[in-house]
Amino acid sequence: MDELDQHLQNFAAGNELYLQNYLGCHAAGNGYAFRVWAPKAQQVWLVGDFNNWEKDLPMQQNAYGIWSIETDRAQPGQLYKFLVKQADGEEVMKFDPMALEYERRPGNAAVVSNLPEKRWTDGAWLGWHKRSNHFARPISIYEVHASSWKQHEDGSLYTLRDLQKELIPYVKEQGFNYIEFMPLTAHPLDASWGYQTTGYFALERAYGEPRDLQDFVEACHKENIGVLADWVPGHFCINSDALAYYDGTPCYEFEEGWRAQNKGWGALNFDLGKPQVQSFLLSSALFWLEYYHLDGLRVDAVSNMLYRDYDRGPGEWKPDQYGGNRNIEGIEFLHKFNKTIKEMHPERILIAEESSSQVKITGRIEDGGLGFDYKWNMGWMNDELRFYSMDPYFRKDNFDLSTFSFMYRMSENFILPLSHDEVVHGKRSLMNKMFGDRLDQFAQLRNLNTMLMTYPGKKLLFMGGEFGQYLEWRYQEGLEWSSLSDELNAKMLKYNRELNHFYLNEPALWQLEQEDKSVKIIDADNRDQSVLSFIRQGKVRHDFLIVLLNFTPVQRDGFKVGVPYPGTYKEVLNSSRSEFGGDWTAKPQEMATTQEKFKDFDYQISVDLPGFSAMIIKPDQVTIKRKRSKKR
Repeated sequence: MDELDQHLQNFAAGNELYLQNYLGCHAAGNGYAFRVWAPKAQQVWLVGDFNNWEKDLPMQQNAYGIWSIETDRAQPGQLYKFLVKQADGEEVMKFDPMALEYERRPGNAAVVSNLPEKRWTDGAWLGWHKRSNHFARPISIYEVHASSWKQHEDGSLYTLRDLQKELIPYVKEQGFNYIEFMPLTAHPLDASWGYQTTGYFALERAYGEPRDLQDFVEACHKENIGVLADWVPGHFCINSDALAYYDGTPCYEFEEGWRAQNKGWGALNFDLGKPQVQSFLLSSALFWLEYYHLDGLRVDAVSNMLYRDYDRGPGEWKPDQYGGNRNIEGIEFLHKFNKTIKEMHPERILIAEESSSQVKITGRIEDGGLGFDYKWNMGWMNDELRFYSMDPYFRKDNFDLSTFSFMYRMSENFILPLSHDEVVHGKRSLMNKMFGDRLDQFAQLRNLNTMLMTYPGKKLLFMGGEFGQYLEWRYQEGLEWSSLSDELNAKMLKYNRELNHFYLNEPALWQLEQEDKSVKIIDADNRDQSVLSFIRQGKVRHDFLIVLLNFTPVQRDGFKVGVPYPGTYKEVLNSSRSEFGGDWTAKPQEMATTQEKFKDFDYQISVDLPGFSAMIIKPDQVTIKRKRSKKR
């Protein structure tokens, strides 16, 4: 058996991890070899610029359902497709699923090309990542839609080269240490934001060429910024010239029509139990991680891969073999996916966008998890946004919305997302969700962003939330950068810059996040005053922060706070200060303890807490008695 046959055998068994090296278009001899999987096609022809798109280059099929041809007529830069005579005899022009480059939209022909090999210079970053534990370091993610962060004055899109010049220094200055791109894979429609993928190995041409993404990632790494990307293995674009029913029969999708159809997204679901589909998706994931040096993937719509009844009503689904609603093929694929990636690249970060609580998402497969590193905490996000959007008068009756996630925070490794999904389709921007007049909205958004940065869990903020954009996100336009000429927006940006850097520099906010002792509640029952208080603890006993969140416009003078040790404390961050857009001008407060019981604490401090403020307090000079070891 030659090398190609061995890899095609692996493909058929679901174990091929570098499918792009064997299918698609590759230099061969004085020309190129083309290969495509279409097992039940009656005939496939290679067509392109090199033969005037005529049917004079018939391909030959092998035992694995692969059609292939070698020709010296194709030249670099030319366009090509496959003309597939499908199982029913209909001839349909199809794009190459394995193409590494496509022409610019609205066309979708593949480009005859050889991917350039880059001499990378980000070894220091990659080596540090291999040695470090991302669970015990800060992760603050800036979520970006590549074509609508900024646009040129003439309305043309920013490319990755433009983003390299402007986005990277902006992110570094603002104190984010990761960028997460919404899908960078090729897609036919801007309105899908990239989630209706057609090319699982191709960079969306509107963003640039493959070398541009490599250079962008390398430049990020040199600035100590990681790069993540959304990846969509659950469903794919339904367009007839793409993956859908490639040979006229279910190839990438389920045989059963009800399982193949994804009505909610107008897409088709991958048959994750089919070996060839597994090889295709595993190869895609590894390609993005290895060729582009991405630091991780955020897997979209995991719930759709876990449950047969996801987004389906009564009578629209059938139970599994055990009578339940589990998508057994999807669960087994996710086990295989996470195990494969982690064995090869244990330092890469794997994130699940998933909203249910029936299946444990994070943690080792051996311990009952799916193997992801992190899960988006959709419950936290929904509760907090509902809470912050209501009239403060009613918050005392709904105070549990602000505290409930403390109850389950150790059930998974969470990322706290204030994501793109929450600022579109009539949901309003983060700023516009806040209750009250404009000054109150800014005050509460500063409070919310402080909640995000101090609550246990890694952080994610969608672009525009850092300066309080008022308009909803619009994928076809750049952010509302002109609003920064307004003093309040400029001060909002300054506050988030201070807050992000504060987070990065305070180990108490991330050092022990996988341990229960990372958080100690001071008071989560203060409904009447609607003030939440808790402690974030670092490894060293005296390294802790006290977080106070006032959810009403009422100033609380002489507010009592329980503290663990006697001594003095000081205010280190106050969201109501005038420099951040508030009206608080008093100097930072210093507080001495009194020996008075406060719930679980033996000492108290008294602080003046502005309305709608978020305040962080640190110990200044405190006395910590050593615990006596027990005599044996």
